[in-house]
Amino acid sequence: MKTLLISAKSKENIMPVVIKSLRLLPKKIGLITTIQFVDQLPKVKKFLESKNKKVVIGGQILGCNVKSAEKIDKKIDAFFYIGSGYFHPIAVKLATNKEVIIANPLENSVSKVNEADIKRLKAKKKTALIKFYSAKNIGILVTTKPGQQYLKKATELKAKLKDKQCYIFISDTIDLNDLENYPFIDSWVNTACPRLSDYSSNIINIEEL
Repeated sequence: MKTLLISAKSKENIMPVVIKSLRLLPKKIGLITTIQFVDQLPKVKKFLESKNKKVVIGGQILGCNVKSAEKIDKKIDAFFYIGSGYFHPIAVKLATNKEVIIANPLENSVSKVNEADIKRLKAKKKTALIKFYSAKNIGILVTTKPGQQYLKKATELKAKLKDKQCYIFISDTIDLNDLENYPFIDSWVNTACPRLSDYSSNIINIEEL
């Protein structure tokens, strides 16, 4: 089946919330956003530089891939994320440990990634790792989605875990509620979108093992 990808660009005026954010921005800023606003970043950069800020454009980030932010991490004091929601900026905070200021143009609101949320996520990941080490029965999650399908990694992991009983679960969409149907599984290893582990203290990402 052929796939047509269409970038949906927002027509929202982002400058009012950018101006509103000025008081929170440090000297050196890394600009990041989602696909909806990425074409407006040069305009934001020009404005911030007129206010004596040093700006580096990181560009587009995804919820499961923030490499564009990591590439500029050493050049800046904080990230300036333009977009709605908390999902993307919290991923940047987890990956870089840098402050992330959030400018939401849809609500004209400014906020920061909460340190308490980061601590909770890190504690959840630590708990998941402890459960994995003590588990006897392991469920390995695999998705068939393009770009996220890592069946080879799953089978390689199963071969390595000789002291555990491993089962590979394959699905297009992984619904965390469905995992409750397999109570004999002590711990889950995720090979799909790494953000799945944010929602359960019983799921560890394969990269974290």
